[in-house]
Amino acid sequence: MENRLGPKGRDGQRRMPFLFLLPLFYPALSEQIRYTIPEELPRGSVVGNLAKDLGLGVRNLPTRNLRVSAEKKFFTVSTENGDLLVSDRIDREEICGKKPTCVLEFEMVAEKPFDFFHVTVVIQDINDNSPAFSRNITELEISELALTGATFALESAQDSDVGVNSLRQYDLSPDPHFSLIQKENPEGSSYPELVVKASLDREEQSFHHLVLTAVDGGEPARSCTTQIRVVVADANDNPPMFTQDMYMVSVPESLQVGSSVLKVMATDADEGVNAEITYSFINIGKRVGHLFKLDSKTGELTTAGGLDFEERESYTIGVQAKDGGRHTAHCKIRINILDENDNVPEITLDSESKHIQEDAELGTVIALIKTHDPDSGFNGEILCQLQGKFPFKIVQETKNTYKLVTEGALDREQTPEYNVTITATDRGKPPLSSNRTVTLIVADVNDNAPVFQQASYVVHVAENNPPGASIAQVSASDPDLGPNGHVSYSIVASDLEPRALWSYVSVSAQSGAVFAQRAFDHEQLRAFELTLQARDQGSPALGANVSLRVLVGDRNDNAPTVLYPALGPDGSALFDTVPRAAQPGYLVTKVVAVDADSGHNAWLSYHVLQASEPGLFSLGLRTGEVRTARALGDRDAARQRLLVAVRDGGQPPLSATATLHLVFADSLHEALPDLSDRPAPADPQAELQFYLVLALALISVLFLLAVILAVALSLRCSSSHGAWSCFPTGVCSKAGPGILPSYSEGTLPYSYNLRAASHSSKTELKFLSIKPEGVPPEDLLCNEAFWFESTNNGNPASNGNLKMTSSSVSLQQGNAKRAVMVSLQKRRRHNVLVMLFTLLGMLSGVGAGQIRYSIPEELDKGSLVGNIAKDLGLEPRELAERGVRIVSRGRTQLFALNARSGSLVTAGRIDREELCAQSAPCLVSFNILVEDKLNLYPVEVEIVDINDNTPQFAREEFEVKILENAAPFSRFPLMDVYDPDVGMNSLRGFKLSGNSHFSVDISSETNGPKYPELVLEHSLDRERETIHHLVLTAMDGGDPVRSGTARILVNVLDVNDNAPVFTQSVYHVSVPEDLPVGTPVLSVNATDQDEGAHAEVMYSFMRITEKISKNFCLNVLTGEISTSANLDYEDLSFYELDVEAQDRPGLRDRAKVLITILDVNDNVPEVVVTSGSRSVAESTPPGTVIALFQVCDRDSGLNGLVTCSISKNLPFDLEKSVDNYYRLVTNTVLDREQVSLYNITVTATDKGIPPLSTKTLICLNVADTNDNPPTFSQSSYSIYVPENNPRGASIFSVTAHDPDSHENARVTYSLSEDSLQGASLSSYVSINSDTGVLYALHAFDYEQFRDLQLRVTALDSGDPPLSSNVSLSLFVLDKNDNAPEILYPTLPTDGSTGVELAPRSAEPGYLVTKVVAVDRDSGQNAWLSYRLLKASEPGLFAVGLHTGEVRTARALLDRDALKQSLVVAVQDHGQPPLSATVTLTVAVADSIPDVLADLDSMKAPADPDASGLTLYLVVAVAAVSCVFLAFVIVLLALRLRRWHASRLLPAVGGGLVGVGASPFVGVDGVRAFLQTYSHEVSLTADSRESHVIFPQPNYADTLVSQESCAKSEPLLAAEDSGFCKVEESLGQQAPPNTDWRFSQAQRPGTSGSQNGDETGTWPNNQFDTEMLQAMILASASEAADGSSTLGGGAGTMGLSARYGPQFTLQHVPDYRQNVYIPGSNATLTNAAGKRDGKAPAGGNGNKKKSGKKEKK
Repeated sequence: MENRLGPKGRDGQRRMPFLFLLPLFYPALSEQIRYTIPEELPRGSVVGNLAKDLGLGVRNLPTRNLRVSAEKKFFTVSTENGDLLVSDRIDREEICGKKPTCVLEFEMVAEKPFDFFHVTVVIQDINDNSPAFSRNITELEISELALTGATFALESAQDSDVGVNSLRQYDLSPDPHFSLIQKENPEGSSYPELVVKASLDREEQSFHHLVLTAVDGGEPARSCTTQIRVVVADANDNPPMFTQDMYMVSVPESLQVGSSVLKVMATDADEGVNAEITYSFINIGKRVGHLFKLDSKTGELTTAGGLDFEERESYTIGVQAKDGGRHTAHCKIRINILDENDNVPEITLDSESKHIQEDAELGTVIALIKTHDPDSGFNGEILCQLQGKFPFKIVQETKNTYKLVTEGALDREQTPEYNVTITATDRGKPPLSSNRTVTLIVADVNDNAPVFQQASYVVHVAENNPPGASIAQVSASDPDLGPNGHVSYSIVASDLEPRALWSYVSVSAQSGAVFAQRAFDHEQLRAFELTLQARDQGSPALGANVSLRVLVGDRNDNAPTVLYPALGPDGSALFDTVPRAAQPGYLVTKVVAVDADSGHNAWLSYHVLQASEPGLFSLGLRTGEVRTARALGDRDAARQRLLVAVRDGGQPPLSATATLHLVFADSLHEALPDLSDRPAPADPQAELQFYLVLALALISVLFLLAVILAVALSLRCSSSHGAWSCFPTGVCSKAGPGILPSYSEGTLPYSYNLRAASHSSKTELKFLSIKPEGVPPEDLLCNEAFWFESTNNGNPASNGNLKMTSSSVSLQQGNAKRAVMVSLQKRRRHNVLVMLFTLLGMLSGVGAGQIRYSIPEELDKGSLVGNIAKDLGLEPRELAERGVRIVSRGRTQLFALNARSGSLVTAGRIDREELCAQSAPCLVSFNILVEDKLNLYPVEVEIVDINDNTPQFAREEFEVKILENAAPFSRFPLMDVYDPDVGMNSLRGFKLSGNSHFSVDISSETNGPKYPELVLEHSLDRERETIHHLVLTAMDGGDPVRSGTARILVNVLDVNDNAPVFTQSVYHVSVPEDLPVGTPVLSVNATDQDEGAHAEVMYSFMRITEKISKNFCLNVLTGEISTSANLDYEDLSFYELDVEAQDRPGLRDRAKVLITILDVNDNVPEVVVTSGSRSVAESTPPGTVIALFQVCDRDSGLNGLVTCSISKNLPFDLEKSVDNYYRLVTNTVLDREQVSLYNITVTATDKGIPPLSTKTLICLNVADTNDNPPTFSQSSYSIYVPENNPRGASIFSVTAHDPDSHENARVTYSLSEDSLQGASLSSYVSINSDTGVLYALHAFDYEQFRDLQLRVTALDSGDPPLSSNVSLSLFVLDKNDNAPEILYPTLPTDGSTGVELAPRSAEPGYLVTKVVAVDRDSGQNAWLSYRLLKASEPGLFAVGLHTGEVRTARALLDRDALKQSLVVAVQDHGQPPLSATVTLTVAVADSIPDVLADLDSMKAPADPDASGLTLYLVVAVAAVSCVFLAFVIVLLALRLRRWHASRLLPAVGGGLVGVGASPFVGVDGVRAFLQTYSHEVSLTADSRESHVIFPQPNYADTLVSQESCAKSEPLLAAEDSGFCKVEESLGQQAPPNTDWRFSQAQRPGTSGSQNGDETGTWPNNQFDTEMLQAMILASASEAADGSSTLGGGAGTMGLSARYGPQFTLQHVPDYRQNVYIPGSNATLTNAAGKRDGKAPAGGNGNKKKSGKKEKK
């Protein structure tokens, strides 16, 4: 609100206190009051009696509240006497600045009545300020060349006082060189200027100290002083001077780039810029400019490139020193380059031979070597040698020529190539060396025989290989090259028959691949050996032999053969008996099979494919032992059939099957009745039973015949002992072929032993090798063998004991040795001759000396140089014959040999300057090579100079700049002149064209170049002649004389002898104050008669104030003055600027610039609210004064005239008062309800072009009066309230609105008093007086009253209060709170049920009765519906939905009961619905007496469902009880029977407890030996059931599983659970006796003397294996024919009849301990024995039990 009352002025917003105004203002006085006082009056000083001057009484002063209204209050009014007093310090300079008249204007405001008065106070100046300079010390720089009378503006002093108290004059302290003059500005102010009255000399006095005093005109006078320090600026009147005219320095050529060479120095007597010297090169070539760099500031000369003594030995450089005023001086620098050893020797090869025969003789010359070093002295002397040990050496021929010759024998196979490094080292310090690598290739001769990669080869070939496939690869290498190293292969010997050799194998002559010509059979041929030969294509050819052993590997091509069980002689199957008391783990029988294959292919495993009773028997996976898996039960069939599959370990595996027939009986006699008399199981189908009985009889007869036939065959085979002589003794006959006979049965001998060590990851494979000494190939398989081991390291044949010798090879080697000795003797004689001739050649070369010629340059091609043939002592024809030629290093051939004349001639144009430049003499050196003797002759040719070059200037035109004040006889170097000729033909003199000011002189050095210098003869004047054109001529001393010319342009440079001068001394300009920033105001201009840098004028401000520097800026180059800030006429209307112009050397001039600011309309009017009220009552009458405000504008003239206005649609007017004051008054009555707030915008507009305006917002609030009563939004209200409403709940709300505000708008509500049904309305309904919310005090009942009329009164809080009323109708809504009431039928008073009568002849739809009901609710809640809930006879009666009528639904029948009971429900349609029921009794009769008679005899009918369910429950309980009792009895009976049977089993089968399984496994396919059998009878047997059991991939030896155990009968679960614990029962058996196996002496065969440990190795020779096979086959045959039962005892397996009674199964070694699995550290052991709990060999078995077993 406060911000809207008035705008902000330039010094901030003025906040004025607001007063509540009186209704009327009185008119103000028209006259003004004026006072005059001096400044700086103390506080409280009396200005005048204001009350008296205004005509106010002193008594009225407190009530009128007379006060000052001004922006800053300098005055106050005394309330005691009405005097106007000074309240603050009044400083005229601070208030009015430099204005001549200072006036303070303000208003005095009086109240009651409200009025104001204008007061003016004039402030007079007093001399209270002294003049002041801006700086205490002013420094002024004046050139020593300043002219007498030159003026220099000084800084003006400032005095804040005005009039006579302002500044009046300046005084200067006495000084002989300066005086002071005072000048006035156009506006009347004065300023001082310093005048030079005597010449200045910086050398005599460089500084002058002056004192300037400023004095004002006050009384007493005030003054101030400032010090002026005049600095005499130096003028450039002295040229630079070098300390030496010639600088000499010597530097090494290895000086680093950037290194300092020397430092030149020039001094200048001047100072400052004039003494700043810059250094530069003059007249230097491009090459010198690239090698050296001169620092322009310090004069230090450094290297910019690499120096090379060999390129140039010295340099002469011209240097120029130039000061800031263009004075110059010159000097010379002579740089001598010192040679260093920085060039490595160079090596050049001539007549190089890259290929050498490896049988070359000693001393053979390979290459000629030339060396060269550009350095001089010791740095150029070279020593040449070889690096490393080579069969070569270097022989020096001449000073820089050498020969490379052989020194030792060469061998290409050892070193086919030599990289010989030749090192050339000079004698410098440090010595430098260079290397040159020569690659020498040794040519091959056939001196090496082929060599096989292995001493012998062993190849493994799988049998059944495809014919023509490669089975091996032999490779022989020959280190020779080409045909000497090309190897071919062939077969030269074999252990096979010669005729059969080519049908078995062949070898590729090119690749050495061995091919199989047929498919091999491991069972027929297991190994054979070949001798292969490798032969090269050299001359003579050389060869070598190697042996190749081929091992034929086995494949799984033979299926297993089942030895036992076998069919009897009559073709019937054998059966085995099993005692019924056999415990789990009892050995029933054993399946024996063999495989003709070997290795993995012969490893057999046994699996049960089919069983009559799964889970009854288990089969050893590796042993083939059939054992009982559980105890036998009574329900187990007497006959059992097992189908066993025998599978080998090959890939893919092959298999064979065998059928086992097992009979449960304690003896053979018991087995026969069981097999014949066992009744067949009962079968409900009679026909099926008949066929089963018939089949059983046939099978029994067949089984009996098979048993008899098997016994007969067994007796027959047991008598023929020679039937097992299957292994002839002549198998290994040396005369027989090397192919083994075919074995039809059994297992072949092992050809290798495979062991998987437990401690190592390597697998040892032992091959059977044959000793080759003196053994024919056909005896390969039958002779003694030795073993050699081979690991899997990829080289199985590496054996140091296997060596092969050949007499033919030894003979060839002996011949080769003799040939080498003869060759070496010949080489020694040849080397002696070569060394002799070489020595003679060197001596002749030394005696001959160097050949030298001299010719002029530029000869034609083919010109004669000299007779080289004559000088060499040769005939011209010998030049071509002996291979004489020119050898030169690294340059174009300048000369050639004429073969016809024997002369040395030029090969082309020879330019001496191109070859040797400035060097004299010019010598060309080269060598003459005599090829046949490899002799070198040095030749030197001198090239004589001719005058073929004209002197040449570096440039055709050269410019020389000379100052016009240069001293006479000054010298200026000119450009270089170059003449390539030397001696008399070089440059001799110069000549200059005629000119009176200049001459030319020659500057030269000893043995150095000559260059011209320009000499100034007379003084120069630039104003007369600026440029001089000269021609310089250079001449040489040749005949005729040659000359060259160049143009010289002499440019006379200006010196600074003129100061700048302004075009005007005072510049006037007027600019408007709204000039944009950056706009140019004017440009000052000063001219200088000098030129160049002396005429470049710089402009600057002098003695400027901070305001001037802020508002204006000066371009230092153009002199343009522009605005840098906004100008303000109201702030300052006039500016005085001092501008100075100065040239580069320091001469200057000054001028004044007077700038007048023109006023523009750039200030908007200001509106200042002096007094006013923020609020007005809406009842205020028209014409009331609301506010008083003043308008003002800082602009002048029409721009400062302001008019004020407001909007016309407001209820206010503006009335103008005195001066610029306005009053705001009302012009109509206000209404707050229509407009509560007025935002009055006061617009003040000036009369400028364009006019500016400002707007001030005055916010006026209209105060409220209570002139409006409360008003309801509706004229009446209707309320709908459901009945049974909760007590105290809000049911409605009324609201009345009052447009007044605050207390006048606060409304209270009330209800008018009335009564309803004798009770007050306030007991039913209440209202909240503040919110108008109605509350129900009771729960309304729709059935008591349905509506209620109320009146609500709204009353405000105004004074007086106003009110209004409104009517309110309350309607009670019905709810479903009453259930239907049944009016008919009604119950009788005695409680009996009413009876309705329905005649039996009633037709369908007959109206029997009607149910009548009512509901006290209304509307939908009273709508009733009827339905039949229950009826004695459903479908007989129907009830009307809305009428309640009970009618017959069909005709009555005789079987319908007399009495019918109906339950009818009556339900309304409320939410939720309510209902009532009624029971109707309908009597079916024609008359009432009939009804009464029948009603007495009626009984309730029985429920058939309930009686039937009870009967079923009783029967079910009885049946379950009986079944449970029978189950318990049967279970007890079975337990007692089994307990009795278990008591008898130990006595029957006690002798079999200690019988153990055989621990045998097969050798090469024989997996087990036969076990002891108590009875073997040939009998036909069969099984009624077949079970196929698929084998699992594991090593378990039992067929019992958890699934088979789980299938036991529930009643026997407790008993049969022991059958599944096979491991538990088997673990209780005792281990076998340690006497079970053979002793060491009892073992058959030659292996009996070996270690008898149970973990022994396989049979280690062929005889043991054959004996073992004989034992296996004999035992199998005896088991087949049944002789074991008759001829041998228990446990002998029938072997006692052949080997004696002492040979039992206990004496057969357990070779199962010796089977190793490849790639594993596991050893196959007796898994069944471990499972049965048997200990290893040598265990602690029960010997007593074993003895009993042997006796039985």
